[in-house]
Formats: sequence, structure tokens, C-alpha cells
Amino acid sequence: MNMDQAAVFLAGTVLTTLGFIVVVIAAIVVNNILHKYWKPVKIFTPDSWKAFNPPEVYIEKETTKEGKL
Repeated sequence: MNMDQAAVFLAGTVLTTLGFIVVVIAAIVVNNILHKYWKPVKIFTPDSWKAFNPPEVYIEKETTKEGKL
């Protein structure tokens, strides 16, 4: 390996590593932005089907105690 090949290899390694670091930092920034402003999407949960299946309202009936004879 001569000096030119070693210099190209070193430059390629450094630039590849810096590119990888930039991609990771960009992914972290995008993830933080999405986490801050994104509202969770709920699919296939009971909350997402309210239009098709409205919640049932239970009405408690008052029970009376009958006297014992």
C-alpha cells in the first residue's frame, strides 16, 4: 500500500464516519420534532371505533328492599 492509497483510504473512512454521524443526528432531530408535535394515531383500539360503535351508557336502577314477612 503506497501513500496515495493510504490517504484515499483514510479520507474515505473519515468521510464515511462523518456521514454516518450526520445521518444519526438528523434522525434524532426528526424524531424529537415528531415526538413534540405528533398526536398519537390510534388504530384498532376501542377509542378509534366510537363512530361505528358508540359507548353504551349504563343507567343504575334503584333497587328497593322488600320487607321480610
